[in-house]
Amino acid sequence: MTLPDENGPEAGAAYNADGAEGDTLEAALAVAQAEAQQAREQQLRAFAELENFRKRSLRDIEQARKYALEKFAGELIGVKDSLEMALAAQGGQAGSAVLAGVEATLKLLGASFEKAGITEVVPTGETFNPEFHEAMVAQPSADLPPNSVLQVIQKGYLLNGRLLRPARVIVSREP
Repeated sequence: MTLPDENGPEAGAAYNADGAEGDTLEAALAVAQAEAQQAREQQLRAFAELENFRKRSLRDIEQARKYALEKFAGELIGVKDSLEMALAAQGGQAGSAVLAGVEATLKLLGASFEKAGITEVVPTGETFNPEFHEAMVAQPSADLPPNSVLQVIQKGYLLNGRLLRPARVIVSREP
């Protein structure tokens, strides 16, 4: 039995006495709602993936900007070492034009290192840290506790907190 409806005979079809047409519509509605929910979840996943990609790209660009000088800085460290050895070899002969030039060059190079975020690792007296130091020799020492840096053979360097070259050191051990 169909109830009368002012919209025509099709509009009242949902009210069949056995309810078969109503069940079909409810099932179709449930399927449509499930599909809509699935589409919404896919949209949210795509949005989250896009947002993660954007953040990862910004992080990669920042890392590239921060560490772009790594290889070049590694090459300049050797130049600085050579200039420091030349200065040490002069033995303090004041008035030498070459000595003054080497000192001026070292100051400029040091200022450039500072601007680029390159810092020296000179750990004399500190506890040995294998992340930043390379032990060359272990010597007995009564002055410092074991695993302390007695002497720096070669300075280490960091670029914005990242190790460029470990400091080569002599480490203390028990006498």
